[in-house]
Amino acid sequence: MLDVAAVAEVLLREGTPDLPSDRRDLFCLLIALHDLGKIGAQFRAMLRAGLKQNARHWQVTEAWLREEAMEDLLCERLGGTYLALRPLVAAIAGHHGGPPRDTAESQWRMRLDAGQAAAQDARCFVAACFDLWPRASLAGINEAEAMILSWRLSGLTVVADWVGSNPDWFPAAEPPTSAATYLAETRLRAAYAVEKAGLVASVPSATRLFDFALRAMQEAAASIPLRDGPTLAIIEDETGAGKTEAALLLAQRMLLASKGRGLYLALPTMATADAMFRRARDVARRIFVTPPSLTLAHGRAGLSVEFREVMARSGWSEDVICGPWLADSRRRALLADVGVGTIDQALLGILPTRFATLRIHALASKILIVDEVHELGNPYLATELETLLRLHAMGGGSAILLTATLPLEQRARLSRAFEEGAGRAFVEDMDPAYPVLSIPGGAAKRSFPDTVSPKGPVKIARLGSIDEGVALIAQASASGAACVWVRNAVDDAIASVEALRAAGVEADLLHARYAFADRKRIEAAALAAFGPEGGRRRNDGRGKVIVSTQVLEMSLDYDFDVMVSDLAPVAALIQRAGRLWRHMVRRPAAGRPVPAPVLHVVAPDPDRPADTRWLAEVQPRGAWVYELAEQWRTAEVLFRAGEIVAPGGLRALIEAVHGDDRVPVPDTLAAAEEVALGDAYAEAGLARMNIVKIAAGYRDGGGAADDRDYPTRLGQETRALLLTRRAPSGLVPWVEGESRAEAELLSEVSARATQFRDLALPDQSAPEIAAFTEGWPDWKRVNLTVCPVEEGGAICEGLRYDGNLGLLFQPRGRGDEP
Repeated sequence: MLDVAAVAEVLLREGTPDLPSDRRDLFCLLIALHDLGKIGAQFRAMLRAGLKQNARHWQVTEAWLREEAMEDLLCERLGGTYLALRPLVAAIAGHHGGPPRDTAESQWRMRLDAGQAAAQDARCFVAACFDLWPRASLAGINEAEAMILSWRLSGLTVVADWVGSNPDWFPAAEPPTSAATYLAETRLRAAYAVEKAGLVASVPSATRLFDFALRAMQEAAASIPLRDGPTLAIIEDETGAGKTEAALLLAQRMLLASKGRGLYLALPTMATADAMFRRARDVARRIFVTPPSLTLAHGRAGLSVEFREVMARSGWSEDVICGPWLADSRRRALLADVGVGTIDQALLGILPTRFATLRIHALASKILIVDEVHELGNPYLATELETLLRLHAMGGGSAILLTATLPLEQRARLSRAFEEGAGRAFVEDMDPAYPVLSIPGGAAKRSFPDTVSPKGPVKIARLGSIDEGVALIAQASASGAACVWVRNAVDDAIASVEALRAAGVEADLLHARYAFADRKRIEAAALAAFGPEGGRRRNDGRGKVIVSTQVLEMSLDYDFDVMVSDLAPVAALIQRAGRLWRHMVRRPAAGRPVPAPVLHVVAPDPDRPADTRWLAEVQPRGAWVYELAEQWRTAEVLFRAGEIVAPGGLRALIEAVHGDDRVPVPDTLAAAEEVALGDAYAEAGLARMNIVKIAAGYRDGGGAADDRDYPTRLGQETRALLLTRRAPSGLVPWVEGESRAEAELLSEVSARATQFRDLALPDQSAPEIAAFTEGWPDWKRVNLTVCPVEEGGAICEGLRYDGNLGLLFQPRGRGDEP
């Protein structure tokens, strides 16, 4: 217990140097009591004889500390009330991932089972802790503040317990002569352990981050005045404008101003997180004086070659590092100086999941940078993000939001949540200026010299049919143009590839319905073909062609000459158009095979009478991916405008489709919009039900559910298949890996659960599958369906797999996944 408290001392000294000494000592004293429940006959019998306990030790910890005499002692010595004490006691007791929820009667039974001798010993240890931290005080903490503090204290206890329980750093020792003597000795071990765990914060550096001349938004980030206290900054600019670099410049200034000890860059998807990790690796070293720890936090982080390289050189490199303790889990990854991952890893901190408070604690010391905020605009995600920002500000954290297409009303909601969390009055800002760098309650930069993107306006052209799209791409490719066709559904994308190939066009395909290994291979090939240094022409001089779903539109650095897209909400189309004529310095207009950037949108005429089948004529499967009213409204606004003028014209387009004063839809679509609005209210309501109840404190407002029980995103249920092939030894994963576990991860593929409804998938009790899954935990058997793939790709009737086309349903029904 003193090992863990000593670790907490180091972590508090590192992470909260401004915390008053009496508050710091209070936290350490309470954390020293986290395993008080191990004092007792039942726990001793479990250790010595393997007997089952009636209650877990962490539950007994709260039982001891909620005893009437013990509460009186604590309140008397600490100078506070039991209403302030109890939330903090629950926080340190619930250090195994969830809060204690036992009744007074059950706690009485726990104390009885522990025995009278244990009661005396527990009081003796508490008394000893008063002498070890004599400045500890509850004075001035009321019940409401204690409820808020309980979230942070719980997370700190978890981290300290994980480090302090490591036998390599804290080996068994002879009984000390006194508690004070032992604490003095273990403080030295704690300092070493925290350093070995990678939790000693690197000192921020004022070194120039970038060698290139800064753009206007980046100059603004480097000079805008920062406000006192927790700070939120919102960067709104067109795609490809260098928002990430602007955010890093601003984050460096926040670090130097002691607004955080590190960074967490939150991305919408694993693919975008991987891409950001590559960029962050190159600049993170410059942000700090000493080599910072850098981690990748998502479910497939171990498959990242770049992350593996960082882990391999830890311990000797003068570059970024990541030791094994931090890399061991996604939760710990958030504790690194610089973390890159999905927004989901952060959002799990505000859901009632196990070890959610660890995430809260880890993020509290970080500048939270959320990229592609507009992608979090659906009601469920938006409500979660508001709560995350509120809680982050409550803990003293600062944040930077990046977006190209955020509606003003959503910006206001996010700003309000942060300001309220920081305990400040919110002043609404609905200024429509764009681009803009704004700090709610502080300064804003709204005047920029560049009014038109270097590529000029992107013209809009409507295509009335799929055949027109095929003909256009065939002609453009023949002239040497790099082409992309963005479809809204996987099955439509596959159909377009087949149509292009039938027309003599060699086209590649990118979507989310591949085995993970094949998707990584295809993404790497796409980046090599269409990335900043890509070779966009084939050997015969024709332009390369790729058909993709909307996985292409988020944070991926592609540059195309010609783009065809399905109709989608205007925010999505702006994102897609951001990959059109993107790198004008590397590839100026004079060197491109087409005279100007044009976004060709496959859509019916919005002037035609519109009903619920209006869009299905040109999007057989993808017409239901987005709200029909939003898509009609986009067609109405965009085709009348005739162009996308970035950055100056983006705000008007966004507000006309997504804002409070959006264009009205025809009466024939009014009912569909009403249904969509009802669904939106329901999603927001579900989010409010799911998220933790901050004001109720950790004990009553938190939870210990599995991550899978509380989704960070809503969507149609998916089903995961593990593809296998037959070998002489039996079934083996579809692709090879450095280990069996890695090979299985690389062989997974997912699709909507409803698409498998009428398929006779392989019997999981078949001998070869039973042999393959021997030793699997129950959760893995529930979540993965093992599917042997025959020669030619057949899995079962109606389903096969192709490494270049993905998972194929035959005949294909209405698809709607990206």
